[in-house]
Amino acid sequence: MTVTRLNHRAEGPASAPPLLLGPSLGTSLALWDQVAPELSASHRVVRWDLPGHGGSAADLIGPGASVGDLAALVLALADALGIDRFAYAGVSLGGAVGLHLAVHHPERLTSLALLCSSAHFGGAAPWRERAERVRREGLEWLAESADARWFTPGFSVPELVRDHRSADPAAYAACCDALAAFDLRDRLAQIAVPTLLVAGREDPATPPAHLREIADAVPGAALVELPGASHLAPAQVPRAVLAALRTQLDGPPASGLAMRRQVLGDAHVDRAQARQTPFTARFQDFISRYAWGEIWTDPTLSRRERSMITLTALVAHGHHDELAMHVRAARRGGLTPEEIGAVLLQTAVYCGVPAANSAFATAQRVLAEEETG
Repeated sequence: MTVTRLNHRAEGPASAPPLLLGPSLGTSLALWDQVAPELSASHRVVRWDLPGHGGSAADLIGPGASVGDLAALVLALADALGIDRFAYAGVSLGGAVGLHLAVHHPERLTSLALLCSSAHFGGAAPWRERAERVRREGLEWLAESADARWFTPGFSVPELVRDHRSADPAAYAACCDALAAFDLRDRLAQIAVPTLLVAGREDPATPPAHLREIADAVPGAALVELPGASHLAPAQVPRAVLAALRTQLDGPPASGLAMRRQVLGDAHVDRAQARQTPFTARFQDFISRYAWGEIWTDPTLSRRERSMITLTALVAHGHHDELAMHVRAARRGGLTPEEIGAVLLQTAVYCGVPAANSAFATAQRVLAEEETG
């Protein structure tokens, strides 16, 4: 039976926004092992293998292949998985595939991230020479220098080096042919999808200047340079890559402190900060980042709805000091005394009359204070 689809691994909820991850030449989808599982918490992540690499069949491409041929295989994979539009991130050759998609199939992309990649890869001659030698001698001679080409001194990912050794030489050489013919420098200004460039400061294969060239040409593109990273940044500095990709995919983190001030008021937040000690500092930071920066800023629910939910939860658990604070917050957010009373009446049914009785007393005191100024 002929295999016509790239080997891939899907992670995350099928209903989540799709994200395709492309590999570098000589590696497999294992390149993303430290990044993909984290991204799958919020995305349907699909990482794939190049032809002849990892689990992909070698005969998916042949001599004289182009990056466009690889992009067509990626689109065929997306179609087979029922994915119409997707975010895309790729390393080196995988990044070139993303660049091709952004130029020739922009309707399929929601965003693009290029890591340690280029709009051209140093001219055709070196790649053609490498392809010819690989066809003659195999890949062992290249695998011996993989660490030096991929990582900074003293760092290695043995699994990726093994993947390099076990790749199919003919398919690897065909990928070299694709890199030899690739040059999209004259098309970069046409790219309209949100684009992120990630460069490894110590990358000898695609130095930061290659990423800067793209960033300067693509309208609105953002560039991040990672200190201490070489060519395979997702394997060497996964946390830094995660931070960059999360910002690209989800937007910059919301200001939790700003939301906290909007809901609770400057006076309350100022008092909390004044009482902060080295012992409580991490907890205060946690509240601002998580409760206020992620939960309260989520636009799925309005602030009024969140106030109602919060009041109910505080009544249920008997947190009367917090309840008083959030009655004030609810008024600041637009709830009327009548609406607050209706919420507390609802809690009498589901949280119990004694809990609601205490809650009414607390709320009445706060509302009376509001009336007297």
